[in-house]
Amino acid sequence: MAGRIPETFIDDVLSRTDLVELIDSYVHLKRTGKNYSACCPFHQEKTPSFTVSPEKQFYYCFGCGASGNAVGFLMDYTRLGFVEAVETLARNLGIEVPREEGQNQPREDYQPLYKILESATAFYEQQLRNPKTKDRPISYFKGRGLSGQTAKQFRLGYAPQGWDNLISALGNSDAEVKNLIKAGLLIENEQGRRYDRFRDRVIFPIRDSRGRVIAFGGRVMGDDKPKYLNSPETPVFHKGKELYGLYEAKLASNKIRRFVIVEGYMDVIALAQFGIPYAVATLGTATSRDHIEKLFRSSDELIFCFDGDEAGRRAAWRALENALPTAKDGRQIKFLLLPEGEDPDTLVRKNGTDYFEGLLNECDTLSEYFYKHLGAEVDTRTMDGRARLASLAKPYLEQLPSGVLQQLMLKRLGEITELADIQLDPAPPREHPEARGLESKEPPPYYEQDPGYNSGYAAESFEQEHYGYPDDSEFEKSGFKGNGKKGKRPPKRRTPIKRNSPKDELSLVDSTIRMLLNAPRQAAAVSLPDDLQKLSLPRMDMLLELFEFIKKKPDASTAAILGHWQNREDGDTIFKLAAREFLLPNDEQSPELSDALRRLYLQKIEQDLDQIISEGVKDKTRFKELLHLQKELSK
Repeated sequence: MAGRIPETFIDDVLSRTDLVELIDSYVHLKRTGKNYSACCPFHQEKTPSFTVSPEKQFYYCFGCGASGNAVGFLMDYTRLGFVEAVETLARNLGIEVPREEGQNQPREDYQPLYKILESATAFYEQQLRNPKTKDRPISYFKGRGLSGQTAKQFRLGYAPQGWDNLISALGNSDAEVKNLIKAGLLIENEQGRRYDRFRDRVIFPIRDSRGRVIAFGGRVMGDDKPKYLNSPETPVFHKGKELYGLYEAKLASNKIRRFVIVEGYMDVIALAQFGIPYAVATLGTATSRDHIEKLFRSSDELIFCFDGDEAGRRAAWRALENALPTAKDGRQIKFLLLPEGEDPDTLVRKNGTDYFEGLLNECDTLSEYFYKHLGAEVDTRTMDGRARLASLAKPYLEQLPSGVLQQLMLKRLGEITELADIQLDPAPPREHPEARGLESKEPPPYYEQDPGYNSGYAAESFEQEHYGYPDDSEFEKSGFKGNGKKGKRPPKRRTPIKRNSPKDELSLVDSTIRMLLNAPRQAAAVSLPDDLQKLSLPRMDMLLELFEFIKKKPDASTAAILGHWQNREDGDTIFKLAAREFLLPNDEQSPELSDALRRLYLQKIEQDLDQIISEGVKDKTRFKELLHLQKELSK
């Protein structure tokens, strides 16, 4: 498709992509403190030197210098072109890639939506402390057995009675009102009347895997209908891909042994309060394959826990159907159907943590539940019944990935039906890993085709490190310069570099750049002295450009900023400076940004003094003024 991909769309894709999940789908990552690590996929090594920062959405290898954001990783690892990489990330998020025919087309920025959702969360939380509104919701939460600490952990709140509480608190301008509507917090009817979506309900903020509030669930405290009300689909909320409690589960443990998938918000919260912090819930939808794959990126064991009534059994079977294609060897999928009339919330409060975890430990495996469910539909004592079971089971077994589990389940079917040799139909050809995006953990085929390939490299020039793709004109339109060549990029070769020591000293300019990269939103509020434009120091131009970029895009993440430098000649330098965060312990951090700017300004004053002295102090007034400034800045 012709047309430029809007830069703000690329920024949004980067902000909504979890880099840890993306890389972990190709390279197994391990939690190491606040970051993740692995042996670098771009050069041969035995000790992990490849580090991924979930906070900055940035990766860096201290062995070979490989670095980048989500787009850069896909380009390097899968050999995709820039546009193809952006399209792959967008496809994983379930969104279409827009195109601009002209340079002045309006561009969408979702940061205001995240801001208004965060403000709404704070508003709802405040209502639990407001003497005029707090009594009923607090009584409800206490009646459900929730502690204040649990309420704080999940950021629970209350939407008070009335039609315009939220709009009065947050709708101070037309732009804010539009964002409230776009975020699903206000409803606008056909007559143009606008009113709060959530009214007289306790509120459950829904957070994405990076901790940002993206939607809300609201529950009535009495018998009104509907019992639960969720946010609608919005540009930042897609309920078929999100899981309630996933962020909190990851926050509670660096290594999650297993996940329990339950049906409701209160089930997740009650289990967490009773020391089972690994429960998650879907948001009014059946458990999808996207949900399952997302959970498997953080754990190898999933337990579906549903009520034992007819609705619970239907939900469990739908979950099994969606889980079959994901059941690779080494993964465990289990099912726990609770006694009718019970749910995780009531059961854990009635019997305690040990009892509930005992149920989880003894629940049915995928194969046990599969044959138990299908066996209930036929009479295996008869020949016709056994034939019927084989007919029912085969299509499901064909959905399993080829491997030991599929073979064992096929063998079990033969034992039940007394058939010695049951053959499955041949599987259709698998998609190429590049087309599957996140689904493949296998290295791209070119690793095998070129045994001497080492994707780590030390580029001598931009032309050597850039690779063309089918439409380089599109690449140029997207803000990246090409070399005019067509076709797929040839393999990169990286040479391991000398590791930097934590004691390596940064220049003042480099230290300031690093601080800007690590805290861009705080830096956007700082003013840069005008005189610094003329300070002659190495990489001062980069510092000034970075400041200008942050001022224009105060909400840009570190990943988005690095994307601006990704395919530039000076990109390697700025990526290395961003990675210094991994190298420096907390007690060796550089001075605060304001102090760094003061010291830079002092250097500019001293530079001007040197110039005046070398010219013979012709302007004594200016000379005295500079001396005074030097004295003040040196204090």
